[in-house]
Amino acid sequence: MLNLLLKIFKTPNNVISISGDDTAKTEILVLGEQLQDRIKKLFGASLAIRQVSAGSDNSTEQELVALGNAYYDVERFGIHFVASPKHADMLMVTGPITHNMAEALRRAYDNTPDPKIIVAVGDDAIDGGIFKNSYAVEGGVGAVIPVHYGIPGNPPSPITIIKHLLKILETEADKLKK
Repeated sequence: MLNLLLKIFKTPNNVISISGDDTAKTEILVLGEQLQDRIKKLFGASLAIRQVSAGSDNSTEQELVALGNAYYDVERFGIHFVASPKHADMLMVTGPITHNMAEALRRAYDNTPDPKIIVAVGDDAIDGGIFKNSYAVEGGVGAVIPVHYGIPGNPPSPITIIKHLLKILETEADKLKK
């Protein structure tokens, strides 16, 4: 045990800080604070998102997973990904809708409480993308359930997703004012 402690104290600090331009990090903080403000006004505390992969190639899911890493950390701004559509305020659907996943997506939609926000994430989810007119897919999300918003990209980057989420929440806030 003593040898382990000595090794720990003798080991140099191997953490390399990011030097140079921190504008991306600042942009995330600014966008995040705006998101947090909108979320508190619209939902009280947090925005619960259920992500549904309906035939995706997993690239968009990796970008959504990146939202939870230490760099973006969207949970600090009040965005939580939930395991059940019954607890969700928003459904984020990725991928073209395959025939096998159409019914599962309909069930997820039906189990999401009203008012629900449906977002197609990525070009594949919006209109089928490169899989459009394939024998294996129904098409984009709109072919199976109503879609309110789309986040374009193949796949969209985490910062693009954050920017579009902010626009979506601003639009929803404007709808409530009317």
